Amino acid sequence: MRLFTLLFVCIAGLMAFTAAGDKDGYKVGDIARDFKLKNIDGEMVSLSDYSDAKGYIVVFTCNHCPYAKMYEQRIIELHNKYADQGYPIVAINPNDPVKQPQDSYENMQKRAKEKDYPFAYLVDETQEIARTYGAAYTPHVFLLKKEGNKNRVAYIGAIDNNYKNAEEADVKYVEAAVDNLLAGEGVQTKQAKGIGCTIKWKDS
Repeated sequence: MRLFTLLFVCIAGLMAFTAAGDKDGYKVGDIARDFKLKNIDGEMVSLSDYSDAKGYIVVFTCNHCPYAKMYEQRIIELHNKYADQGYPIVAINPNDPVKQPQDSYENMQKRAKEKDYPFAYLVDETQEIARTYGAAYTPHVFLLKKEGNKNRVAYIGAIDNNYKNAEEADVKYVEAAVDNLLAGEGVQTKQAKGIGCTIKWKDS
């Protein structure tokens, strides 16, 4: 019953994230800014720290959202598959912990330890990066291709086409996009509308 209620709340916010995602933030082809955010180990992390990276799978996600939970293992598997090929996961929690205490920094640390996250899990305390990128829901993916000292947005949106069941997902947008880049090709599907919980913004 609790999961159903959370799903209902998230679904009720879908129109909000669709409008925000279409209006604000980066578009495919834009140059994405770097950042310096605190990881769950207390260290500050930037994209530029990954000297051997060919790009990055930046995922705005969180602890509490049922959609983020359903995609959690898939995010881990994406990192395990592609990090050594030059495309690590960089996960960012953009939510206001006052509005959603489950997404506090301490709870991020606990969740990462429980699930043994193999990737950086960063907190966007000011929400500046989420707003700049145009993140609107969790999980929301921005695939970046490294071009010299710049990072170009190559794909935005969903991880795949079935949030309920990974085995039934027959279109894996992020995997296909990374495979395109690794093959030296252009990304065929550059954007796919995702589903998730709206970001919990701070009161202005």
